[in-house]
Formats: sequence, structure tokens, C-alpha cells
Amino acid sequence: MDHKMSRSPWVIHYDGSSCNGCDIEVLASLTPLFDAERFGVVNTGNPKHADIFLVTGSVNAQNLPVVRQIYNQMLEPKCVVACGICACSGGVFRDAYNVIGGVDRAIPVDVYAPGCAIRPETVIDAIVEACGILDQKEAVMRAGGDPLTVGGAATWDGGVELGEDGFVAAGAGDAPAVGDAPAGTPAAGDAPAGTPSASVAAKEAE
Repeated sequence: MDHKMSRSPWVIHYDGSSCNGCDIEVLASLTPLFDAERFGVVNTGNPKHADIFLVTGSVNAQNLPVVRQIYNQMLEPKCVVACGICACSGGVFRDAYNVIGGVDRAIPVDVYAPGCAIRPETVIDAIVEACGILDQKEAVMRAGGDPLTVGGAATWDGGVELGEDGFVAAGAGDAPAVGDAPAGTPAAGDAPAGTPSASVAAKEAE
């Protein structure tokens, strides 16, 4: 019998430092109107029960350790979705004095789902995309491999570290350009070859 974890993915949501616009859209995707539950999605508040980590907002010195703590408490296999352009790259707050960058400055990101604010349909697309990666990681683990060789963790640069004073060293928090993602990282709602991805479409719209 096929026991794929993606048949009923449990998600946990954390608001890094967003304006709450993306948070409302993430919650909207779980309501009966958009009905993410039809894909088996269950919302949980316990990292130890979660398979997919939905993060909204950018990363700063205060929430970077929290994001990492939640991520480290999740069991493998697990996936991370950056929800909204702020989570992807820092967005309009990218140059703010207290913003380090997107979620990938703290933890590996498997799916980038841009938008300001992100639409519920995009959230659902991102979760479905993450489910596919979750299946890949699970297959690697069943074969005795390391799930960190699949998805965003395979191309992650390690992010940034905080100094003893609780701040990031100058230049260490430089994030990729808006809409950029590590090579080979899928964007929510990837389309056939020749069709712009969600990240490309967002970049072209600027």
C-alpha cells in the first residue's frame, strides 16, 4: 500500500515580520472558500507534527533564531515555503536597517511563492509543489539516503549567523535580488518549459 506523506500534509505557519497581508491570505486558503483541506492539508501549531513550514514576512535579527528553532524541531522529511515577496527576498523592506533578507537567510527554502500580498491560490499551489518535494525526500529516506540532498537544502548557502552582540556583521545579510531563487529551486505553480514561472512573472511586473 502506498503511504505517501503528501496525502495528508500537516502545515505550520509562522509570521516573520510581515504586514499581516500575507498572513490573512494564508488563513484564507484554509477556509472552506478555497478549501486547501481537499488536498489533505491540516493546520497544526506543533512543529513536531508539521511536514510543511509556511513562513510569511522577512527575516530580522530577532526572528531569525525563532525561525531556525521551529525548523529544527520539525522531523524529516520536511519542506519550507516562503509565502509572499517579503519572505522570498525581503520585498519592499529589503533595504530597511533591521531586515536581513528573505527566509533563505535563516533556513533552506524549497518553494518560493511571491506576491504582495500572496493570493490563496498561490499558497495552495505552493503547498502542492511542496508535497511533490516531500515525496522525493521521503523516497530518498526510504532508500537510506539523506533528505537534505533534495530541494532547497541541497543548494542552500548556509544563511547568516548572528554575532555575540545579537546583530549580523555588515554585508553578511545581503540577500539575492527580488524574485531570485537558487538555481533549480521550483516556484509555486511551475508551468511547462517556455512558460514564465511565478517568480519570473513577478520580476517582469516590476
